[in-house]
Parts: sequence; C-alpha cells; structure tokens
Amino acid sequence: MIIQKVGAKKIKDSRGDFTVEVSIQTDVGKFVSSAPNGKSKGKYEAKSYKNSLEEDIKSIKELSEYFSTDILEKFDDLRRIEDIVKGHIGANTLFALESCALKAIAKEQKKEIWEIINPNSKKIPRFVGNCVGGGLHSTTEGTKPDFQEFLLIPEAGAKESFELNKKIKKELEFLLNKKDKKFSSKKNDEDAWLTSLSDKEVLEILSSMKVNFGIDMASSSFFKRKKYYYSNPKFERTSDEQLFYLLNLLKNFNIIYVEDPFEEEDFKSFANLLEKFPNRLIVGDDLTVTNSKRLQKAIDMKAINALIVKPNQCGSLMEVKRVVELAKANKIKMIFSHRSGETSESILSDLAVGFEADFIKCGITGSEREAKIKRLIEIEKNIKN
Repeated sequence: MIIQKVGAKKIKDSRGDFTVEVSIQTDVGKFVSSAPNGKSKGKYEAKSYKNSLEEDIKSIKELSEYFSTDILEKFDDLRRIEDIVKGHIGANTLFALESCALKAIAKEQKKEIWEIINPNSKKIPRFVGNCVGGGLHSTTEGTKPDFQEFLLIPEAGAKESFELNKKIKKELEFLLNKKDKKFSSKKNDEDAWLTSLSDKEVLEILSSMKVNFGIDMASSSFFKRKKYYYSNPKFERTSDEQLFYLLNLLKNFNIIYVEDPFEEEDFKSFANLLEKFPNRLIVGDDLTVTNSKRLQKAIDMKAINALIVKPNQCGSLMEVKRVVELAKANKIKMIFSHRSGETSESILSDLAVGFEADFIKCGITGSEREAKIKRLIEIEKNIKN
C-alpha cells in the first residue's frame, strides 16, 4: 500500500472543541481518521499539536509528497511514517495519520484492523463505563463530586455489558433524582450524570447496585501546594491523609478499580496503596501517560498493577506497542481509553483487541462513545463466528 496524498482539516469533537481529522489517498482508496481531545491531561503528556492545530494541518499538507516512496504492509511499517513527520506535528495529528494508514493496510490485505496488529488475538476487553461524573469533566453550578468518574465494570461480554450498563445507568437516574434535590438529568462531557452529591454519597448508591464499579479520582486536578483540596465537602489532605482516606474507602466500599488516586509525581503513595490492596486495580493514567519510561518507573517502584493506554496521549502507535509489551511482560493490566472530547472514530476498539487489552474505557451512551462500543460488539461477533 502506497500513500499518494495526505490532507487534514479541523472538525469539532463531542464537547464542541476543534480537533484534527486526517485523510490519506492510497492506491487502495481514501481513508479518514480523527483524534479525540482530553481535558484532564497529565503534565507529562505529549503535546497534541506541535505549536497549534492550524500549523499541524499546514505541516501535514506540506509533507504529503514525502510519503509516496514507502510501501506499507504491516504494523511496524508505521515507523516510517513517524520518521517522516518527527518534529513537524503533535500527538493528535500523528495518531490520526497512523490510524488512516492502519485502515488502508487492512483494506489492502482484506483483514480487520485489529488483525494487522495481532491476527491471533481472541481477547475481548471488558467495558469500563462512566455513569456519574465530577471533577474537570463536569461543568456545573454549585457542588459536584470531587472524583472525576464513577465507573461500571460488568463481568460479561461486550453486547451483554453494553445492555447492562445502559440499564444500570437508567436506574441511577432514578436513584440520583431521589437522593439529590438538585438533580435534573443533565449530563457531563462524557455523557455521565451530573449530580451535586458528594463522592461518598455516590459510592453509597453504587454499592446498592449489583455490579462491579470503580473510580477515576484524577487527583492531580485538585492537588496544589502539597495538598489535596476537596470541595464537596471542603477538606485539605496531605499525601499521608489521602492514603488513609483511600484505605478507608476501599475497606468500606467494594471498589475494584481506583485510577489516579494520587497526584502524577507520587509513585511512592501509589505503591503504598497497592501494597495494602494488591487484589484491587490500582491504575495509573496521569502517572504513566502512555509513556514507556514513566511505566518503567512505575514498575520499578511497584506503584501500579494496571494502566490507562490513551493512543493520542503519546501519539505514536509504535510507542503504544512499546508500552503494551512492557505492561504484558510485567503482568500490568491494560485499559485502552477514550478521551472526554470524542469523535465518531471507532479504531480504539480495534487497537484494544489487537493489543489484547484487559479493559476498554469508552463511556456508556452518546453517539461518539457508542461508535466504539458497537465496533467492539461487531468484533466480538466476528471472532466468535
């Protein structure tokens, strides 16, 4: 497969912010991919664009002629694309460009996208779905939970999990309305319920449901001047107090998954929590930012037993591969994840299956989230048949 022409333009994501859409023309057709946007970003994340979205679009068009000399046949050939664009574009644009190339290679070889990564994969990741939101993803007047996401994690196949998550989310609407006098069935950036309840009040409701659940605390977002500043209710906690608080939370609620329980520099506190709860998923996101060097540090310090993989967080799918190989070698569970500002692009599901992820975090409802869910259900059906 040869890339004959490359183009790019601005489109809007699910939040109404601009993101990049890349298109390539090849000898087997035209292919289009887009990149999502994150609002809650770790400071070690790769820059979405080298200087700006507009400059990335200009650079892609200027580089178009340099792609025509390479024949792309397999996943590792994406390295050639990275060599051409290195230093010219940011992570979002590179992710969209490499996604286009994967689609083209799959089409030429009459295979599914995930098969280009690993034709022997039979693993369907479990869904992790955001049902109630707080933190930076939830813009609302008055109070809201400090934790960014409350997550449903069913133990079932893709199709069954999708239906179960939708059913439970609907039940939560009734329960939130009953307990929260300010509840008005509004949703946040990820189509999760907005509520004025505190973290513990939401956890109490989730504990009454017959489903596994977890939390994304996104602790870096409310950490400053060496303390965690909670707003609902107002508390200041040192790192030691944060650890003590979490130990009690995990003891009192059957939380199986805790993402970013401490700020993005505090590997030691992550390790202390994991030591106390080795059978829960202690998940790094801002801590590890889909970066093999950050992941290696987390492994060396025994800080996590699971990590978030966001392909546009590093941009490079070759770096994603390095992260995946390192995680597998050290028995670290992988959660391939969407971003808060999403597009209708569904390739995340193919990447999750191809790289044999343990979980996929892509929301519960909303057209951009459901595009990924439905693609995973389609892959599951094809693999079973």
